[in-house]
Amino acid sequence: MKKTFRIKKDRDFQSVFKGGQSFANRQFVIYMYKSNLQVPFRIGLSVSKKIGNAVTRNRIKRHIRHSFTELKEEILPGYEFIIIARKPAADMNGNEVKKSLIHVLKRAKAFSRRMDRSNDK
Repeated sequence: MKKTFRIKKDRDFQSVFKGGQSFANRQFVIYMYKSNLQVPFRIGLSVSKKIGNAVTRNRIKRHIRHSFTELKEEILPGYEFIIIARKPAADMNGNEVKKSLIHVLKRAKAFSRRMDRSNDK
């Protein structure tokens, strides 16, 4: 994932937490904030030490980044997302992570209409 798509600085995280809305399911919490930046979207990841060791945390982050890369055409542009992984995410594989993220993004209405129609077929 390119650096322009990442949120790294604490002040950027805080602006999304304070100004954004949150949506959740059992595995993830997503904070979503409308941005004025020219990139399609930006994501920040938070995976606590409570979830597991470094290998587990990095695997979850890789799955999340990969899912967003695959879904980048369907995600509405102009938003910043903070994804917080919960404990059940530690036991998931890549496809399950992607499916769970799609569920939360649909709840947040962060998918374009095109994605909704393609799933109805």
